[in-house]
Amino acid sequence: MPNLSPQQFVNKWHRVSLKERSASQSHFNDLCDLVGHPQPVEMDPTGERFCFEAGATKQTGGNGWADVWKRGFFAWEYKGKHANLDKA
Repeated sequence: MPNLSPQQFVNKWHRVSLKERSASQSHFNDLCDLVGHPQPVEMDPTGERFCFEAGATKQTGGNGWADVWKRGFFAWEYKGKHANLDKA
C-alpha cells in the first residue's frame, strides 16, 4: 500500500532544484513509497540484489555506475537538468 499520495509527491518535488547527487536517492525512495514498493535498503540491506550506486558495465563498453539497480529488473540512471543521458 502506498505511503505517499501522488499529490504529496508532486507537492514535495515540483519546486526542488537540488543537483542530481543531492536528490536522487530521496527521490527514488519517494517513488517507492508512492507505488507501495519497498525501498532498496528495506528490501535488500546487503545491496546484493537492489541498491543505490551499483557498478555497471556500459553497453558501449567500459564501466560506470547505475544510480539505482535491481537485479533482473532494471538499472536506473538519474541525470541533472541539461545532462546527456546518452553519454551516461
